[in-house]
Amino acid sequence: MKSDIQIAQETKELPITEIASHVGLNQDDLELYGYDKAKINWKAIKKARQNKHLGKLILVTSISPTPAGEGKSTITIGLGDAINNQLHKKTMIALREPSMGPVFGLKGGATGGGMAQIIPMEDINLHFTGDMHALTAAIDTLAALVDNYIYQDNELNLDPDRILLKRGIDVNDRALRKITVGEGSKFNGIEHNSSFAITVANELMAILCLATDIDDLKARIGDILVGYTKEDKPVYVKELGFEGAIAALLSTALKPNLVQTLEHTPALVHGGPFANIAHGANSVMATNLALHLSDYTLTEAGFGSDLGGQKFMDFVSKHLDKTPDASVVVATVRALKYQSLKSTDDLDEENLDALRDGFKNLERHMNNMRSYNVPVIVLINRFTTDTDAELDLLKQLVEAQDIQAEIVNYHDAGSKGGIEAAQAVVDLADSGKAHLTSTYNEDDDVKTKIEKVARHIYHASNVEYSEKAEKQIKELETLRKDKLPVIIAKTQYSFSDDKKQLGAPTDFTLHVKGINLKNGAHFIVVTTGHVLDMPGLPKHPAALDIDVDNDGKISGLF
Repeated sequence: MKSDIQIAQETKELPITEIASHVGLNQDDLELYGYDKAKINWKAIKKARQNKHLGKLILVTSISPTPAGEGKSTITIGLGDAINNQLHKKTMIALREPSMGPVFGLKGGATGGGMAQIIPMEDINLHFTGDMHALTAAIDTLAALVDNYIYQDNELNLDPDRILLKRGIDVNDRALRKITVGEGSKFNGIEHNSSFAITVANELMAILCLATDIDDLKARIGDILVGYTKEDKPVYVKELGFEGAIAALLSTALKPNLVQTLEHTPALVHGGPFANIAHGANSVMATNLALHLSDYTLTEAGFGSDLGGQKFMDFVSKHLDKTPDASVVVATVRALKYQSLKSTDDLDEENLDALRDGFKNLERHMNNMRSYNVPVIVLINRFTTDTDAELDLLKQLVEAQDIQAEIVNYHDAGSKGGIEAAQAVVDLADSGKAHLTSTYNEDDDVKTKIEKVARHIYHASNVEYSEKAEKQIKELETLRKDKLPVIIAKTQYSFSDDKKQLGAPTDFTLHVKGINLKNGAHFIVVTTGHVLDMPGLPKHPAALDIDVDNDGKISGLF
């Protein structure tokens, strides 16, 4: 089969104005970025909000991610194409924007694969409409303004050693994890320690994805906790007066981006917080817009259901015009065998025992999603190396838990690779059985929220807090912020905080190392295990395989 980029480049896009017309938008509703992509303008967004129609919301999540791959984005896109083009129901897909760091690093992009992709894939994986660059500029402008405030007069007596803001860059660069700024003479600023986080891990990314309009964006930026004074008083951006300028830098980036799939299903690709360190969902604006414009909206939660799925159900859905009507858990035979074997060496060989043992990972993810009182279906992403015996066994194991399973092959066959599965998902979404029940109560304190997620979703037997975390919880209580929602930063590879504990571990302790208030995003980040907000590059980064010819044709992007 051809590479993803070859398939994408050989597909002729329809004019984005024609794609927009499929969901009732005209050219006056768009801000065009060439022939094949556009932003939705404010007039169209406001008009859509006045539309009382709300389509069904379908959430796609998965088992714990592995080197063997699950194809979650491919399933989301293929399923959307199948509902749109095979079942002929008005459908939109809402996805996160890829971060350029992983594209040039190891993980890759987020535009699907094979015959189930969003296009133009090179643009989406690289510069796209400039949202990531705008965010990076906003992050670093805010950091520069704060440093300048301290340098010039520092009227509030802000302590340079207690600045909480990080700088940002959309590149995997481990050398920037810890830096010193202002070195040399006083002419260069006040010397202090600082650090970089990858753009998508910054609080401004979360704010962009949660804001509902410019006023909300500005208010949230104003609420960002900058740091503390030397007298231990908190200082917020609004006290320094920087929120207007930062909102201005992000005002265009706040508008959702419209593109299309290979089969011309409309797709909104907007925002991209990671799910292991943030909330892992595309923008609230994009999902709400899709719900008003279509009958079925498919969206994806990052990584496994213990991360993106849990955060979507317990946090993101509270910001949407409706909660999910159905959830899809993506699984593969290969990835489940990996959960048992802990190696990718022999995944091409039939191994029913390993599949049966690895199934406990999928079983826990299914039951976790079912605990939210939202109907669940499992889609088994078929690989060419899967045997009929393995596929049959996996389907039987799922259905023995009273959950429907369907085998799909959207990667190779596009929308025709899972028509029955698409109908099953639609039937589930139409069943009216969804009544979302959260893992924790809104008025629970921070420790209660953490422990409910740890016990009910991760199946930890205990939660242990570091001395630093205990102190930070006390600070939250002093600020009266200890009842905000929690976003737990945890490895994506395991239900525990140890990436080596595969399968479905029990009787383990979740180690809470730190508590960070993201006051503008209105949540608390709980750091566990060893999670980095600035990734590094591998020995052989994907960048070594990327090239461009004299006609501007890019190669090597997957």
